[in-house]
Amino acid sequence: MNFVKKLVCAAALAFCSTTAAVAAPVLNGWVFNPAGTGYQGGQVINEYLDVNGNAFIQLNPTGGTSFSFKETAVFNIPQADSNSKLFPLNYRGGNITATFEAVGTGDFNGAFSFTGGTIRLYQNPTNGQYGSTQGFYGANLGNVIAEFSVLGGGGLVDASGSPTNNGQVSVFAHAAPGMLDSGYFFDRSGTDLSTESILSFAFTNANTLGKPNSRLVSEVACQFGGFAGPGCKGGTYRNKPGQYFFLGTNGQLKLGRETEVPEPGSLALFGIAMLGAGLAARARRKAR
Repeated sequence: MNFVKKLVCAAALAFCSTTAAVAAPVLNGWVFNPAGTGYQGGQVINEYLDVNGNAFIQLNPTGGTSFSFKETAVFNIPQADSNSKLFPLNYRGGNITATFEAVGTGDFNGAFSFTGGTIRLYQNPTNGQYGSTQGFYGANLGNVIAEFSVLGGGGLVDASGSPTNNGQVSVFAHAAPGMLDSGYFFDRSGTDLSTESILSFAFTNANTLGKPNSRLVSEVACQFGGFAGPGCKGGTYRNKPGQYFFLGTNGQLKLGRETEVPEPGSLALFGIAMLGAGLAARARRKAR
C-alpha cells in the first residue's frame, strides 16, 4: 500500500472517530438577530452566515521546509444561507463584520495549521462602513457581539506558502459562556446561546490577491498586522511569495453547541482527515 493510500485510510478512520465531536454539533434552524433585540426579531438561519473579506499573511521560515505564520483578516457578514436577505437592508442597524487574528505553523508544499488566535464579531449601528478608512478597514467598529478562541484548523499550501486545493481553509474556535452577547444568537426553541459553550466552524476559499488596494495595505497589513515593509512607510507594496502576501476570501461561518470542547488532539485528527482528502484528490488528478 503506497503512502497516499495509507494516509487516506488513516484520514478516513480519523474522520469517523471525530465526526461526533466536530460535525455533529453544527446547528440548523438557529436564529440570529443582527440588531440584538431578541429572538422574536431574528432571522432563522438554515445553517451558516456568509463571510467575505481579505487576509494578510506574514511567514517566518524556521528551517528546512518549515515556517511559522501570522494572519490578520477582516470580513463582512452580509447575509445568511446566501438568501439575499441582506442584514443592513432588512434590519435596523445590524451591519455585521468580523476580525480574525491567528498564528500557526506549516511546511512549504505541505500543510499548515492554526495554533491559536481570536475571532471577533461586531455589530455596527452605522451601515456601510465596511471597506472604509474607519477602524481596520471598517471591520472593528461598533459593539463586539461575539468572541471565539481559535482551537485549530488549517489547509494545504504551495511552495510559496499560499493556500492550494482550491484555497480551502478551515478554522475551528470556541466561545465560553458569556463570550456571545445576549439578544443576538438563539437556538430554534428560543434559548439564548450566550449562556452556553459554543463552537464555531469557518470554512473559506482563500486565494492570492495580486493587487490589494492601498487601503487594505495601510489598515489590514500595516495597522492591524503590524507590518512595516513597503507600502507602510513609503514605497510601493507588492506581495512577496514565501514572506508576505494578501488573500481574498469567502466562505461560511457555522455554529455548534457543545457541552465539552473537543480536545486539540481530536481537532488534529480532523485536520489529518482533511489533508488526506486533499492528497487523495491530487493523486486522482495525476492519474488522469
